[in-house]
Amino acid sequence: MALPDFLVIGAPKSGTTALHAALARHPGIFMSAVKEPKFFLTDGPPPDRGGPGDAQTFKEHVWRRADYEALFDPAPPGALKGESTPFYLYDRQAQRRIHALLPEARLIVVLRDPVERAHSNWTHLWSAGLEPVGDVVRACAEEERRIAAGWSAFWHYVALGRYGEQLEHLFGLFPRENVLVFRYRDLVDEPAATLDRICLFLGVEPGLVAEVPRANVTAHPDPTLRHRALSRLMRAGATLGRHLPGSLAARLTEPLEKTLQDSGRPRRPLSWEQRQALIPRFRDDIALLEEVTGEEFGDWLRPRDRSGGLMGDRPPGQGQARNGRPRVH
Repeated sequence: MALPDFLVIGAPKSGTTALHAALARHPGIFMSAVKEPKFFLTDGPPPDRGGPGDAQTFKEHVWRRADYEALFDPAPPGALKGESTPFYLYDRQAQRRIHALLPEARLIVVLRDPVERAHSNWTHLWSAGLEPVGDVVRACAEEERRIAAGWSAFWHYVALGRYGEQLEHLFGLFPRENVLVFRYRDLVDEPAATLDRICLFLGVEPGLVAEVPRANVTAHPDPTLRHRALSRLMRAGATLGRHLPGSLAARLTEPLEKTLQDSGRPRRPLSWEQRQALIPRFRDDIALLEEVTGEEFGDWLRPRDRSGGLMGDRPPGQGQARNGRPRVH
């Protein structure tokens, strides 16, 4: 039976794509060719409708058990097998499904300042032409309505960053020694030391991987008339793509997405006024997170001395990651 030994389970927009790529370079680790199979998010087929673009993403889920196991069949003998689906941390049902099938699994959690994470998440969808609201604070105010309408988890800008609730539930299922929690800023500021920490947690040799590639770096197109017009086309194409096979739907929308992002600048920092508007949505959960982990996260309640895309400018030729598809080598 080919199943993973460990999972990178969260959080979205916290460097998990780059971490997946870095771990895949370790000779003792095999990472699934599909970075986000999302297998544990459902008990069967995923939904077929939701927010803009959701139906197309749902088609990329690896939800059949045989297909999921096939992802790990190519692993060399003795290699530790892993996959990365950052929505597992957020989804309580997914946590329970993981525990039922993989009770001994090692779980890796990357936590990012929740306001910064929400902004990066919003920018990702804005740059893809899918987010119709041109301001992250106003978009967060739409969250409850969107959740009620069945929009997928990637639109849950605030809820995805309430890590205290998520970890409290996770620690009720898995022993703490099976869960490694660290900060996104550690991955950015001290990649070699952080990768060594992960390797020691997994039980593979440290010192063999020292760099985290710049992957899935978010562009930030300006809110021009051109962007608005292309975004409307993108959302219309995503709606039409709901009725098309997955590959055909992608061929319809990907050229538009590329055009939208071609002239996009790096993600701009949030203002202190924007942070002040969003911090209250996380304040109580940050207190819970400190209680659950025994660590201090008070810096998330204060102004940032640096902000924006900490992985740097988007590398030339790189587009937004399509995490439900196999890596291209």
